[in-house]
Amino acid sequence: MTDTTTRTQEILARLGVGDPFTADGDLVSRSPIDGSELGRLRSHTAEEAADVIGRAQHAFEQWRTVPAPVRGQYVRELGELLREHKDDLGALVSIEAGKIVSEGLGEVQEMIDICDLAVGLSRQLHGLTIATERPGHRMMEQWHPLGVIGVISAFNFPVAVWSWNAALAFVCGDAVVWKPSEKTLLTALACQALAAEAGRRAGVPDGLSAVLVGDRTVGEVLVDDPRVPLVSATGSTRMGKEVAPRVAARLGRTLLELGGNNAAIVAPSADLDLAVRGIVFSAVGTAGQRCTSLRRIIVHESIKDDLVARLKAAYETLPIGSPLEASTLVGPLVDETAFTAFGAAVATAQGDGGELVTGGSRADVDGAGFYVHPAIVDMPKQTEIVKAETFAPLLYVLTYADFAEAVVLHNEVAQGLSSSIFTLDLREAETFMSVVGSDCGIANVNIGPSGAEIGGAFGGEKETGGGRESGSDAWRAYMRRSTNTVNYSTELPLAQGVEFV
Repeated sequence: MTDTTTRTQEILARLGVGDPFTADGDLVSRSPIDGSELGRLRSHTAEEAADVIGRAQHAFEQWRTVPAPVRGQYVRELGELLREHKDDLGALVSIEAGKIVSEGLGEVQEMIDICDLAVGLSRQLHGLTIATERPGHRMMEQWHPLGVIGVISAFNFPVAVWSWNAALAFVCGDAVVWKPSEKTLLTALACQALAAEAGRRAGVPDGLSAVLVGDRTVGEVLVDDPRVPLVSATGSTRMGKEVAPRVAARLGRTLLELGGNNAAIVAPSADLDLAVRGIVFSAVGTAGQRCTSLRRIIVHESIKDDLVARLKAAYETLPIGSPLEASTLVGPLVDETAFTAFGAAVATAQGDGGELVTGGSRADVDGAGFYVHPAIVDMPKQTEIVKAETFAPLLYVLTYADFAEAVVLHNEVAQGLSSSIFTLDLREAETFMSVVGSDCGIANVNIGPSGAEIGGAFGGEKETGGGRESGSDAWRAYMRRSTNTVNYSTELPLAQGVEFV
């Protein structure tokens, strides 16, 4: 048994999971830190998954009648438990997903923040009073709980994405059934244990929160079940294109958070010291395995050489190693598949005429994890490999001569999640955020595309799926709208002047 395995078991015990492993389990949990086997888990069968959804439906039928501010108390309890166990859950994120210590803790802080937002929201689930043309009438709209919410999450944010959905869904009056990535099952079980404890403290119905363990077969049960009116799916565009038609076939709803191919325009007026710091974090944070990771720099020709030289110097001093070491800034790729894709993309870019500025090779780190030197490739043009999302620390450099050209290059990809510009020119900044600028769901000025706050709605356009999670009015996705007209007069006028006598 490795030190990583021992530490994992100790953390799981403190989080209330106990021993989730079984010797004959069909799913193997591994740590990307050293490739060690953490344990084996048994998948749910299709019949068991359907039973879990059935229990969630029964819980929803009770939960929907609980006043929303009272529902908020459940989420408050969950937030307090997350505060209490932040260090342990953050460490488990690092062990299972490979995130560095500060990012693991930061992800748990996101969970705490969304719980705080949802608790306040539980007293603000408001509709409208609408002007009516009919005298003696009142027209209004209300928002009601939707039902069982299916959540499908990816490995790279193994706990935060669930919380973005679950905290809002719970205060909106919904139940949640979660299908986590097979690569990060332990963090999901830990979250479920905390949710169950919060439920005991708040007195919520059994089955209100549940986790499905398994591969895509189990996920398909969730996607196809008519008792699940909304499926919120986070992952690749390929996955989203499979999920969306299946849910649509039964006239269900989807909330899709899919791929990103995020760029930063670096203008001649940019503060390069600021830009370098923003670019490096956005490009190599989480080893380039964020949907919002920076993948393309579009830099003005007059400052290209200076910027690339600064980035090269910064990249070559990045500490690479175990994410559990406080000094590490770049941890491992999640598995061999990701490592192979990284190498293949670098080779393809070079074959397209790209010049490898730095990185691109495997890093020498003790253990069997897949560590790499983050790569920068200077490209002569935006080729197909540049337009594709490679989930790894691979940054392409493109050059532009005028601002209009930069915007065209920026928008010339299928994905539309996050974007940024580094400029001190007010006109460029405002244009970038305008209707003729970035076509992404997130457009930032003088910060990178990675690292969104809870208060704003998170999501993107085009092949990113169009969904919105987290703040602003994202809560409406988890509810159904009812428009009501009340006649308090003694007459019965019809709308549009229709007469029926």
